[in-house]
Amino acid sequence: MTASTRTLAARVAAALAVLALSACAATPGATSTPAPTTPQRGGTITYGRAAAVTSFDLNNEITSNNAFAIDQVFEPLVSFDTSGTIIPWLAEKYTVSHDLLTYTFILRSSLTFSDGTPVTAADAKFSLERHLKVQGPLPLEAPIASITAEDDHVLSVTLKSPYTPFLSELSGFSNGIFPKDFGGRSEKEFFAKPVGTGPWVVDSFDPSGDTTFTANQHYWQEGKPYADKLVYKVVADDAQRIQQLQAGQLSGIESVAPATLAQLQGDAGVTVSELGSWAVEQVFFNTLDDHFADRHVRRAIAWALDRDGITKATTFGAAETVRTLIPPTIQYSANVEALDNDIDKGKAELAESRYPDGFTTTLLIASGNSARAQEAQIIQEALKPLGIQVKIEAIELNSFRERFKAFNYEFMLNSGQSDAPDPNGLITFQADPEGFSNSYWTHYTNPQVTKLMHEGRVTADGPERAKIYAEIQQILADDVPYIPLYNPKNVVASRATVHGLTPRINGSVLFGDVWVQQ
Repeated sequence: MTASTRTLAARVAAALAVLALSACAATPGATSTPAPTTPQRGGTITYGRAAAVTSFDLNNEITSNNAFAIDQVFEPLVSFDTSGTIIPWLAEKYTVSHDLLTYTFILRSSLTFSDGTPVTAADAKFSLERHLKVQGPLPLEAPIASITAEDDHVLSVTLKSPYTPFLSELSGFSNGIFPKDFGGRSEKEFFAKPVGTGPWVVDSFDPSGDTTFTANQHYWQEGKPYADKLVYKVVADDAQRIQQLQAGQLSGIESVAPATLAQLQGDAGVTVSELGSWAVEQVFFNTLDDHFADRHVRRAIAWALDRDGITKATTFGAAETVRTLIPPTIQYSANVEALDNDIDKGKAELAESRYPDGFTTTLLIASGNSARAQEAQIIQEALKPLGIQVKIEAIELNSFRERFKAFNYEFMLNSGQSDAPDPNGLITFQADPEGFSNSYWTHYTNPQVTKLMHEGRVTADGPERAKIYAEIQQILADDVPYIPLYNPKNVVASRATVHGLTPRINGSVLFGDVWVQQ
């Protein structure tokens, strides 16, 4: 159902206010020695991550394990603050023409790549045009007519027609700027040893192991990065990451399991930091599978699940229950009439399907994630009254990704993550049957959703755009190609001697701001 404009605006404003406050919310253990307030230089940051970096090709190879390394090396023309507001980045300012067709970006003066060569508008033009050519997982959907380097410091982008999410789209991982013609190297050579404007330079990376960065001596933010070295250390198991952090073997860790929050918050040697996210934990259905091609089956499962119960049992207060694809941290998240926690209605819905007596199926999850393993068990038990017998298959993360990208699964637990603050990105990725992901590998298609999705891109921000996205969300809640469960917080942890290690709203960390107490 469509919320009133006033209600929607108030709810969005409240959500963003919470984000702004939580950006400063670190929970350190008690210490008797006051921490220094002036950043110190030097040292190494060793960051525990669940999966290895497999590529730095920012246009072709965007996954969370890659994206959160790519953004240490490459930076976009515009970025976003903790509330999701677009801000200048490599471009010190930008203007938009009255007809909303021409965007003009003024590059920062004396901007250089990590090899010391100047950054020019020609480099930006080459980077964006390569993205247009490749497209990839995070395509440039904007109807771009031309990209022109007016001079060394001025870039203009002209659209064929107005496109509301354009600046938001430019802020994403895939729009980082790199040298024209790859600095005279082949693409393969360049991305093996990339050159960008970010605070870090790739020293070495193992696609099945660790990645090491050194400080960019030519970084445009004076004095940053503070540390000399950054190491992404692969520790796939949640419990192992916690143990190594507490033992001092790691400076910090990503993706803190909710069940361990209390343990870490009580550790005087550890600081826990959290911020709202653009992610939604979801049950995904492969609609090419005979069982889940049946809308009644998907709706029956949605009725059988207690989303509030799942959230409380598995996130320990580190998430908010949701019933829609767009999380409350993104504009135009709407209240919907969702199917939720009524087993009798679930049984009635299943009775209308081709499988009224139930069936046996397999729920695919990535191993090493304790919260998701618990979610799977809860779902397994919840579906038994429907006569649906669920086998749980847990596999290594990279294999998990290969499986669902090949549509080699029946249903799965995964998260949907927006990479930019506009709702179009998330909707496109998860509901566009002609997009890169075929509706996030569900193969779901609905002509009305597709129509509305295109309308949302060209409608100016305001009540009409809110109405469009509310209708999309209600259709998805009715059709149930996926079941949104909760909107998790981004939670990271660090040693108390490591300062500034806080998450961004997109799940990344600005390691240029992190310093180690010597």
